[in-house]
Amino acid sequence: MLDHLPKYHMKILLGEFNAKVERENIFKLTSGNVSLHQDSNNNGGRIVNFSTSKNLVVRSTMFLHSVIHEYTWTSPDGKTHNQIDHVLIDRRWNSSILDVRSFRGADGDNDHFLVVAKVRERLAVSKQLVQKFDRERFNLSKLNELVCRKQYKIEITNRFADLENLSDGKDINRAWESIKERIKTSAKRV
Repeated sequence: MLDHLPKYHMKILLGEFNAKVERENIFKLTSGNVSLHQDSNNNGGRIVNFSTSKNLVVRSTMFLHSVIHEYTWTSPDGKTHNQIDHVLIDRRWNSSILDVRSFRGADGDNDHFLVVAKVRERLAVSKQLVQKFDRERFNLSKLNELVCRKQYKIEITNRFADLENLSDGKDINRAWESIKERIKTSAKRV
């Protein structure tokens, strides 16, 4: 199923794998070296092989926490602790998971502890969606013509004269926007 997902989607695989992942330098890039266990069980080997073949990273074994925040399961007698719940993510999005730890206080009526991953996603804005400011090009060479230059000076003077005639009660921002719009239209016309 993982192979059918688009490659640009962030793929996060998490759950109870019953997998003890060992700390071994050969798998350091895939499973880190902060695992709670010295030896892997059968499922631990399988999860590392799966992660390696699918270009995934076991992020739950890469963050250094105190031991009580690393183990995710406690046996009914309370003496055996294991880290068997894991969070896997596509290697491309590896840095999107900021932290993974277990919370012992959350009561889920279960012998497993709540595993929480802090995920940060940066969304890339498509270049097609970026709105470009529609700046209009003015034909400034027309200002070299004497008639156009005089007409433009008159239009500008008239527009700014409106600012001087404002009364105290009138909204200056609205008047300024109106003046800017009229300057644009007169510049287009000229």
